[in-house]
Amino acid sequence: MSPTRKIDALLALRSEGKLLIGRDRIKVLEAVAEHKSISKAAKAVGFSYKAAWDAVTAINNLLPSPAFVTKAGGKSGGGAEVTAEGLKLIETFHKLEDRLSRISSMIAAEGLDGQDDFPLWSLGLRISARNLFRAEVVSVKKWPVDVEVTLQISGEHKIYSVITNDGAEDLDLRPGRKVVALVKSSFVELASSGQSSDDSRNLFTGVVSRRTDAERNCELLIDIGAGKTMTAVLPRRDVESMGLDEGSQVTARFAPEDVILAAD
Repeated sequence: MSPTRKIDALLALRSEGKLLIGRDRIKVLEAVAEHKSISKAAKAVGFSYKAAWDAVTAINNLLPSPAFVTKAGGKSGGGAEVTAEGLKLIETFHKLEDRLSRISSMIAAEGLDGQDDFPLWSLGLRISARNLFRAEVVSVKKWPVDVEVTLQISGEHKIYSVITNDGAEDLDLRPGRKVVALVKSSFVELASSGQSSDDSRNLFTGVVSRRTDAERNCELLIDIGAGKTMTAVLPRRDVESMGLDEGSQVTARFAPEDVILAAD
């Protein structure tokens, strides 16, 4: 008899059935809790500072309240502290991981017969969009061709999405429904804070908290408040002509048509 093979199933942690959190992000969050610093946590888990920062800010965007907060001062932006919400997330993740480990061992021993209802194949899902927000549907306005969906991502932030009627029906969109809103970083435009716009939807005033330069493009992380951040990738010449750097006040905006919605 061959030895039992263990299946390494990648967890997708769900809060109220909607939230996806991966194993790597939990690992970084645990390191932040231990070292009280993003830079020290990154070194401990073998991540770059940028990758570690992206991981914990992505968690904040998906939770109803922040999993970690930063402290001013010190090298590399000061210290960081994992909140009670973040500690609860870590604990819940490991409980689910232990349970899934037992299930994976059973599958390895007995096969997949009778497991059709188990969401095995969705657990390793990864998404390329940099801006992901856990959201609640506030309203759904139907038009002849498309639908405007208003989404609450925090107490002070709303996102507007325009999708087809068929898409709204497939997702069963209605007030109170929990979804994930996704926006590619290349769809996010930046303007000087206070600059007017013809469309008041999806406008977020914030501060550039990090700028990463490449040969042609720049990636900017914008703190929009309430523990939420937004990533924008723009041509470097545009960023430099606008004089954008860390600490700059900016307005981030994107079209409702560029917001993708996901739900289970």
